Amino acid sequence: MSPTTFDFPLGISPWPSERRRLRQLQEGYTFNLLENSSDSYRFTIMPGVGKIEQLFHAFAAAMPDECFFILEYYADEEDQPSEDSAEPLLFYSPYMPKEEILDALQPYFSRLAHDGFVGFGLANNQVGMELFYSEEKVVTCFTCNHIRVMDILGRCGLPYNAEQLFTSDLGHDHLSLLCYRPQTLPQDLTPFKEQDLDYLCFCREITEMLEMYPVEDDLSFFLSQKEQQLIALRLSQHVEFSGFADEEFGDLLLSWSDFVQECEAGFDGNLEDYQDGLRLRDLIQYVIEGVPPLLEQKLIEVVSDSDRRLSHNLVDCRKRLDAPQNLPLRDDRFWYRGMVSKQGVILRRDLIRQGWFQP
Repeated sequence: MSPTTFDFPLGISPWPSERRRLRQLQEGYTFNLLENSSDSYRFTIMPGVGKIEQLFHAFAAAMPDECFFILEYYADEEDQPSEDSAEPLLFYSPYMPKEEILDALQPYFSRLAHDGFVGFGLANNQVGMELFYSEEKVVTCFTCNHIRVMDILGRCGLPYNAEQLFTSDLGHDHLSLLCYRPQTLPQDLTPFKEQDLDYLCFCREITEMLEMYPVEDDLSFFLSQKEQQLIALRLSQHVEFSGFADEEFGDLLLSWSDFVQECEAGFDGNLEDYQDGLRLRDLIQYVIEGVPPLLEQKLIEVVSDSDRRLSHNLVDCRKRLDAPQNLPLRDDRFWYRGMVSKQGVILRRDLIRQGWFQP
């Protein structure tokens, strides 16, 4: 491919002032070892838009039979969490057969690949592999098998380049497909009506079709297969937590974040429900204190934001809920000190019955 004719998606429009650097933009990739990891790698890949479908299917072929789909797009004003928010919405599908995902996406693929306000990907956390094509139209891959990924990229005609340039390095504008007159669209997009080209419409269709659920974008982490095996081994060593050893630890981390978010909004469950949330944090702490230092630091960083938010939400911190004593933990377990400020009617009733508000 000539450097002057890079195969841009419609959603990326480089600024005229970048004309000189555009001549340096070519397909390729670079990779590096992830921070706080000894066996996980991040690949950053710059393919032309014409290779995205081939690349996506090649990675899907290397994954287990079941995966989950990732979709990210910018909401309209009605769907934005707050007026000041400019972050995209992030959705995950449940684990499902990858062929079912690929079949469902086929009618949407060209629109997903071209639109400058959409990112999408495929992942399986159990084998530690994720591929994501961002709204910057740069592919990021996380893996613990970098040799296999290098082989896939080679077969797709993407060379290694330590000095690789990416669209995100260039000044550019993001465009939706609605910015183009119908007659200027590629042939595979011309049959679509205006509504079908609106990313808000087709992304909502995909989230409903695949039963996707929202995920907080700031809770982003990657656990390799080896790290998950270490976590499972640690959980199996405690009788109360051994039943969670076969579960995906990432789901437990997301559940802790959801619990903290529920506490911020106002906890509507009873006291037992609240204590279940605290015991989930006990489980996470038990893992943190029993894994190698690099993984320990990674997990601490993953929960740090949720921990900070819960800590700021606790009041009456001179009091303390009874913490289970069957856990040999070094940590002080701050989550048992005090009580969340926004107590629902049922939780407040249970606290009164327990004598929490007595002087």
